[in-house]
Amino acid sequence: MKVSQALEKALKGTTTVGIRSNKAVILAADKRATAGNFIVHKRVNKVLKVSDYLAITTAGLVADAQVLVELMRMHLKEYEYTYGKKLTVKAAATYLSNILHSARFYPYIVQLLVGGYDTAPRLYSLDWYGTVAEETFLVTGSGSPMAVGVIEAEYREDMDVDELVNLALKAVYAATRRDTASGEGVDVAIITKDGIEMRNYKLDYIRQLIKTL
Repeated sequence: MKVSQALEKALKGTTTVGIRSNKAVILAADKRATAGNFIVHKRVNKVLKVSDYLAITTAGLVADAQVLVELMRMHLKEYEYTYGKKLTVKAAATYLSNILHSARFYPYIVQLLVGGYDTAPRLYSLDWYGTVAEETFLVTGSGSPMAVGVIEAEYREDMDVDELVNLALKAVYAATRRDTASGEGVDVAIITKDGIEMRNYKLDYIRQLIKTL
């Protein structure tokens, strides 16, 4: 099997979403882990808090993602201890991209969304080649075609935090309706100037919420 085919196969099986407005960044992901057609786990956390101002969504191989998240945590702490200030979100994303690029011939099979707040909300996408792309909204995983359509139809740059959360929930929920590799529930990280709030939503709650919106 060619490397590109292996990477494509490995990155199928989740839905992660990142949405940025001028007030906050929202990261969201479903909780289902799959291996082919087999549901391996129903309570996987794919939205990981890295520091008090930065979080990451993970898609791809779990072990690779865990290693990279731990490297990021250590790097942020080391930088803050050494220089007495926090690393910018862009610099943190670039640090990870350098690791991914250096390993491109024996790659970490992941696709990551990095969200954080330094002087403003930031959202970056990283792939296994080390690309760093800043966007207003991003999606990854097998459910992304369904999720991105929902976001594109409703996104506004001036959305408040509650509107952003509801849009992220609707996007991931839409993916769970059509993508068998996405499901069980939705984890959310709300990143603002005041820090990060982690939430978890059951699909039944989201279904009822959507009816009221």
